Amino acid sequence: MSTETISRPETIRKIAPKYRVLLHNDDHNSMEHVVQSLVEVIGLTQPQAVDIMMAAHASGCALVITCVQEHAEFYCDALQSKGLTSTIEPES
Repeated sequence: MSTETISRPETIRKIAPKYRVLLHNDDHNSMEHVVQSLVEVIGLTQPQAVDIMMAAHASGCALVITCVQEHAEFYCDALQSKGLTSTIEPES
């Protein structure tokens, strides 16, 4: 009996590009609403959400999360549905 080696082509996996979900400061929503929306949509803790809201308030824009494009689009749309101003951009 002889042992035969079967050669299989290697699977090459590409790493999906990452996208940043950004929260923009606005004058329309209360700080409480922004924090609650971040907790509900992204699943952040309240302290994390407060930090992001304060960063957006102080500098005009804050990073919420970095993830694959499909998730970034989902989060951005969900934040917008809560009345927040949110955009996405490629990570690099």
